[in-house]
Amino acid sequence: MSLEALIAEDEPLLREALRQQLQRLWPELQVVAECEDGAAALEALESHQPDLAFLDIRMPGITGIDVARALQSVSPQTQVVFVTAYDQYAIAAFEQGAVDYLLKPVTDERLLATRQRVLARRQAGMPDPAMLDRLLKQLVQQPGTPQTAPPLAWVTVSNGRETRLVMLDDVLYFRADSKYTSVVTAEEELLLRSSLRELAAVLDPHCFRQVHRSTIVNMKAVVSVSREETGRGVLRLKHRSETLVVSQPFMSLFRGM
Repeated sequence: MSLEALIAEDEPLLREALRQQLQRLWPELQVVAECEDGAAALEALESHQPDLAFLDIRMPGITGIDVARALQSVSPQTQVVFVTAYDQYAIAAFEQGAVDYLLKPVTDERLLATRQRVLARRQAGMPDPAMLDRLLKQLVQQPGTPQTAPPLAWVTVSNGRETRLVMLDDVLYFRADSKYTSVVTAEEELLLRSSLRELAAVLDPHCFRQVHRSTIVNMKAVVSVSREETGRGVLRLKHRSETLVVSQPFMSLFRGM
């Protein structure tokens, strides 16, 4: 059976290793997209609508769990295989059949077993979306979830000969700007020598959300979110006249707000 797949893994060597392993053990599976973060995965899912998505659970910013949550809106027919280095992640729940999982380093034996389970699920019909939702809630609540460093409290930016300290509470949004990132506050716009992807790994995910491939917004600064007929969204901000675009795949991340 010929299927299409997406791989989302932030470590290039692991991403390439999984692609080669799939090519060797599952040659009829075509990898149509390889993504280094959750933001790229959302856009690729909308574009390709693959049969299968291999999602690293822990990616900077938008995690594999976030991407899986968005599937019902972005690519509802896509099955999920989570890839994780942490066996604390609700292995018993995975065994119920809602989704599959691969532990790093991925063994040939486990990948072949996953192949059989995926094909069996396709023949039996797609799993109940409510079952996937329950599993994702269990993953978020897992007590064994690895601890991350405390979120960033400020960023330092260069302004001529001066180095400025900008508190994150004052930042309205970050926008990718060539090799730099624009830091936008109510009064000014400064340049930061860090990529948006680097920022996503250290910002507090409860306050800062990626709304576009090139934009991360402080949700405390948002006045309203509206949806256009095209499916994309528009954010209105406090203290700034410009609006921010929420690309269509990212609108699903605002469910339940």
